[in-house]
Amino acid sequence: MAEHGIVTRSEKPPTALVRPLAQHAEWHWATQQAQTILNSRELGVILRFYRSVHGLNQTDLGALLGYDKTYVSALELGKRHIDDIGSLRHICAQMHLPPHVLGITDPADADHRAMIQFGASTVRLAEIARQSGHASEAVSELWPLVARLEARLEEGRGEREVLHLLGRARIGLGVALGNVLPEERLGTAAHWTLKGWALAEYADDTQFTGYALRMHGNELRKAGLRGAAVDRLCRAVALAPDDTARAAALPLLARAAGAMHNARLFDEAIRQSDDLLDTVQHTSLFNPFALHEIRLRGLADTDRVTVAIRLIEDSPTPTLAVAPQWRVIELITVAGIMLAAHDVRGATTALDSAVGEATVQRLPHQLQRIMRTAGSRLPEVHGAAELALERLRGEMAA
Repeated sequence: MAEHGIVTRSEKPPTALVRPLAQHAEWHWATQQAQTILNSRELGVILRFYRSVHGLNQTDLGALLGYDKTYVSALELGKRHIDDIGSLRHICAQMHLPPHVLGITDPADADHRAMIQFGASTVRLAEIARQSGHASEAVSELWPLVARLEARLEEGRGEREVLHLLGRARIGLGVALGNVLPEERLGTAAHWTLKGWALAEYADDTQFTGYALRMHGNELRKAGLRGAAVDRLCRAVALAPDDTARAAALPLLARAAGAMHNARLFDEAIRQSDDLLDTVQHTSLFNPFALHEIRLRGLADTDRVTVAIRLIEDSPTPTLAVAPQWRVIELITVAGIMLAAHDVRGATTALDSAVGEATVQRLPHQLQRIMRTAGSRLPEVHGAAELALERLRGEMAA
């Protein structure tokens, strides 16, 4: 289909990732319908939904809970009520539901609620750390959170809030890994964002899905899977509910389209991004400085180096909204264009600065970009970047 002048396709994560969710009936508790039912705190309604999800009749549910069929029927019809806390806790335990859905609080459930609140803060702070040039710290914060949430799902506790938090934590972990891993391991970053996308699709949440597609598409581009990246990012633009969401997806689409040498799609994504610059709040990605680098690289990738050379001097001044790594990214892009224009001295100066900043920020992928850009024409720069990369690899291995 077409949306905002950009062709999209309706795709979903590979069935190998989605099918395991559907095989576990507990995952139905993460749907919007289940959330509404749980929020009602009506035992009869919850029991009927549980039977529907698990394919049980009243006799089966009675056997699970230790009640006879007549008593289960009376509970579902609202003719009988349970007020005893012990009995309600027993029902929650047997049905793998958090006790608070039946109005019960206990230490374990209170710990779970605190974990959800703490986890949401962890994801937000990790994102801030990554955008501030501290992706390694973001990885360190997100690993234990993801492990704890996945353990809860293994226990059969798949409440919607857990699903959302785990999805965002997986995506955040993947994006942070995409900053700190070398190119040969970037598939790991894409793997984690893919797992986040699978949860978003299962939850049937359009806004969440659009966010997951943006992040996953960008990691696919970095891993060299450009066609898949363009596909996911086109869909993210199509799903965007407002200009803010479109502004988050369009620059990423422009980068992927340029890498794929698709001049038409690149120009369209850049044009739409430019149209939003004066109406949407600037972020670490959507700002004049970042868009300038994306424009330069895309022009070079689509065989318009002459146009890119003319634009080099027009670079906007970085602001606080610009993530530190964008300065490194731009230096490498500018150096590549300078080399194409036979400006060896200018390219050397730019790459020398990029090596220093990429080392400080621990950006192995950018060091590898420097090595490719320098090639055999700038052997000293290539050697300095290679040495810095080996040091980073050694630190990661340790």
